[in-house]
Amino acid sequence: MDCTLRDGEQTSGVSFLPHEKLVIARMLLRDVNVDRIEVASARVSEGEKDAVKMICRYAQQIDRLGRVEVLGFVDGGQSVDWIADTGCKVINLLAKGSERHCTTQLHKSVEEHIEDIRQTVFYAAEKGLSVNLYLEDWSNGMKDSPEYVYRLMDALTNVKENEPSIKRFMLPDTLGVLNPLQVVEYMRKMQKHYPGVHFDFHAHNDYDLAVSNSLAAVLSGCKGLHVTVNGLGERCGNAPLSSVQVILKDQFHAKTNIHEDKLNAISRLVEGYSGIAVAPNQPVIGENVFTQVAGVHADGDKKGGLYMNQLKPERFGRKREYALGKNSGRANIARNLEELGLELTPEQMHRVTSRITELGDKKEIVTQEDLPYIVSDVLKHDAPEDKVKLVSYVVSTAYGLKPGANVKVEINGQQYEAAATGDGQYDAVVKALRYIYKKYLGRTFPILHNYAVSIPPGGRTDALVQTTITWNNDGRLFRTRGLDADQTEAAIQATFKMLNIFEEQSDNQFKI
Repeated sequence: MDCTLRDGEQTSGVSFLPHEKLVIARMLLRDVNVDRIEVASARVSEGEKDAVKMICRYAQQIDRLGRVEVLGFVDGGQSVDWIADTGCKVINLLAKGSERHCTTQLHKSVEEHIEDIRQTVFYAAEKGLSVNLYLEDWSNGMKDSPEYVYRLMDALTNVKENEPSIKRFMLPDTLGVLNPLQVVEYMRKMQKHYPGVHFDFHAHNDYDLAVSNSLAAVLSGCKGLHVTVNGLGERCGNAPLSSVQVILKDQFHAKTNIHEDKLNAISRLVEGYSGIAVAPNQPVIGENVFTQVAGVHADGDKKGGLYMNQLKPERFGRKREYALGKNSGRANIARNLEELGLELTPEQMHRVTSRITELGDKKEIVTQEDLPYIVSDVLKHDAPEDKVKLVSYVVSTAYGLKPGANVKVEINGQQYEAAATGDGQYDAVVKALRYIYKKYLGRTFPILHNYAVSIPPGGRTDALVQTTITWNNDGRLFRTRGLDADQTEAAIQATFKMLNIFEEQSDNQFKI
């Protein structure tokens, strides 16, 4: 069960809009194909209610309404009414899984709490809802008050034939305090006491053990796991969907319904909507995880995949890359040159390698798109004249008016001029360029996928800024960079660098 839209939204600073929730839910159900999604907590807000209604309408259209679940509370039926009104058919009822929570927070005895739960389960059944039960703080319950846990479970599993029953018992490590050995011990005790009961495990990552604890739960007989995209969640987050999936499949040969080639796409979507960046070294979904830096690795890969494992990037809709820098070596550079269709003699290769190493020592970033220019510079060829030149531009902004730009460019020796307004100065410049390309050349160029501004290594906020733009050309992503004291100027540099790359290679693999 993916909890991104409920527990993941409890990440500090994260709040999804209703339409964002719908888009994420659609991708999780349709593309990633998770078994279940928990999409909200009951009684939070009217906006939350609207989001659940939209998700349920969509899920019903694709015959997956039973996979949509909402967290509810033992509150005299108010949560049940709220959930039923959205069209959802499953309530994940939150009960107290430790005696301390029951007596200290609710100020009730176990018998009183059991009776309240039963009344809620009966009422949910009357409303046509299926019930799963969370035992909140179950991990501390098993540590400090196991008899309380067993009394609760005994009462809730021992139901008469015609009485409504709880479908799943969901066991959270609410405070992330367990280690894998404890998970094995407690999960086996639950299995022994209640054979045939369906248990889910819900991990938190406070000790960086959420993935390990999830696997320990599966090995101990647990039938369901709770995960979130990118490991979002309260405090240190939950178990990441992508990590749990690949370890289950590769290490334990478990079968799931997950479409792995969509894991990167859902990660990027949630990253964008949540505003929480994925660490570059995050397994499976991080930007750097399929990038080899050391030249010996590229050499070994070319000679037989010596530095590859089962986590092949193609599984996840990605590709392996070979970084350029001081540790690259000839093999990395050769792989990048091959992709660009450039061939060098051994002597030329040596000189290019030395130049890239020199740039790496200065902490300068070298990209594949930089290679043709580095080659031209190092080999003392006449650098190819830019086919796309910025002749002049003027940008303006004024209170109450949209920013504007007048741009004059030269493309293959012919000058063109256009004006446009935009949401910002740079946006206005790009719109003017797109107008020129469409009206005068009958063409377009890649769309902007991501835009990031950073201070170069060793820089200061009052000095240079580096603008890195990621472009999308028919699904292929690549980056160009510009460096200047002015952010807009740096972005324009990056844009013209992209335009020249496409003009230079438009009849090769880069198609406009």
